[in-house]
Amino acid sequence: MADPSALRIAVPRGALFGHTLDLLDRLGLDTREVRENDRKLLFEAAGIITMRPSDVPTYVEAGAADLGITGKDVLLEQSERELYELVDLGYGHCTMVLATVAGQDPAAEALRRLGVMRIATKYPRIASRHFLDTGRQAEIVEVKGSVELAPLAGLAEGIVDLTASGTTLRENGLVVREEITHSTARLIANPVSHKLKARAIDALLERLDAV
Repeated sequence: MADPSALRIAVPRGALFGHTLDLLDRLGLDTREVRENDRKLLFEAAGIITMRPSDVPTYVEAGAADLGITGKDVLLEQSERELYELVDLGYGHCTMVLATVAGQDPAAEALRRLGVMRIATKYPRIASRHFLDTGRQAEIVEVKGSVELAPLAGLAEGIVDLTASGTTLRENGLVVREEITHSTARLIANPVSHKLKARAIDALLERLDAV
């Protein structure tokens, strides 16, 4: 059987990091160096490269990594990428939602009065598709930082964001108005690697089925 360690895997830092390293341990990869070094990014011996979740599809598409793990939300936002989505890994559960301040819905009120609502988000493509699909006019404002600030400061009437527990929303006086889509961690592959390193990838998938 081909050795999965012959593959380079893009691993997301952040919320998925710990679960992903635990999974790789169960698949037989040695993640000790990754766990012990917060600053190093490339671990050649382990075949692991670490990065922001949103960068994983970029590295996998370009062939800098053969496989990668990232959230379905990232894949939906970057749907133009030439990738193979292989497996739903079943962890990292969260939900993309439309949220506004509590009380009367200011986004619905703006839509009623003006015919358009302003929505702040880190996910402009997902948000745009959602409102287009539901027949509503929305001005999408892309933000990079804490999106919860936008409705509180008057930048937008609502936000589209990812939430796991809803705690951050509640702490900022926001409530969920709609659930847009659900997200979990996914295993993705570079199309060329999927062909040229098929034995190694198949071996990893067999181990994944076993665990």
